[in-house]
Amino acid sequence: MSIRSFLKISLVSAGLFVFSPVVFSVQAAPFQLAQAPKPSAEGKVNEGLRFIQQGKLNEAIAAFREAIRINPKLAAAHYNLGLALRQAGQLQPSADAFFQATKADPNFALAYANLGAALLEGNNLKQARDYLNRAIELDPRSGVAQYNLGLVLMQEKNYAGAAQAFQKSATLTPSAPEPLFQLGQAYQQQGKWKEAIAAFQQAIQRNPNYVEAHYSVGLMEYYQGNLDQALTAFRKATQINPKFANGYYAAGLVFVRQNKFADAERVLKYAKDLFMAQGNTAWAKKTDQQLQQLERIGQGKMRGR
Repeated sequence: MSIRSFLKISLVSAGLFVFSPVVFSVQAAPFQLAQAPKPSAEGKVNEGLRFIQQGKLNEAIAAFREAIRINPKLAAAHYNLGLALRQAGQLQPSADAFFQATKADPNFALAYANLGAALLEGNNLKQARDYLNRAIELDPRSGVAQYNLGLVLMQEKNYAGAAQAFQKSATLTPSAPEPLFQLGQAYQQQGKWKEAIAAFQQAIQRNPNYVEAHYSVGLMEYYQGNLDQALTAFRKATQINPKFANGYYAAGLVFVRQNKFADAERVLKYAKDLFMAQGNTAWAKKTDQQLQQLERIGQGKMRGR
């Protein structure tokens, strides 16, 4: 049973921080441009920002492109274009825009960080790692760059290196729960279950409603045979999100191991219905297989009487 990884892309514009798909709390920084050679280009950048705030993404993209036409060396224009294109789901064009931002300003750390993040999402791991390392070299206190580097190292199965990156990110971003959650994932991959539970619990301290973190605590307890603790964690996950089908499925497995077959059947049927409603046919089939095993157990008990 797997937990999806959270890709954290820090998209920074003039006076605006946007994090996608999961919000990553960081203090916004004002847009500053010393001696802009073409004020009209800067004006177009700010016009594009207003469009973003109004939800007018196409108009924002057009404004940023006009700023680039006026002044191709304005790094903020390229960067804002990358932000808007990323929001529009245009991953490769957004990566191209971030790359142009680094060409316009070779010391633009966040441009490298977001370029690396875009390449990570496109599964170009080597280039992503190179750009993220460059971002960290320019700004060692970039928690977002450390986080994304950790995600790259996880995909490369360098779990010890990933744990170090996530730990640094967690320190640099003291209100964000995601680095601690991913730290737990890295420990889990190394078989360090106690450390994984501690990291997941720290993530929960930062966000008590972190469903995946509660669920992951449950998995770790389940693997160690601590069934009551596992069930408590799975129940908490489903209380926070009543449509979290994996939580019900996992609770069903706990009930099976506790020989509480009626409870197991009840929650597994509920999990199956949720999986089907969510279009997750693979897990619905897996849940049905568990229900069939329960049925065979029941039939065996009847014959044994």
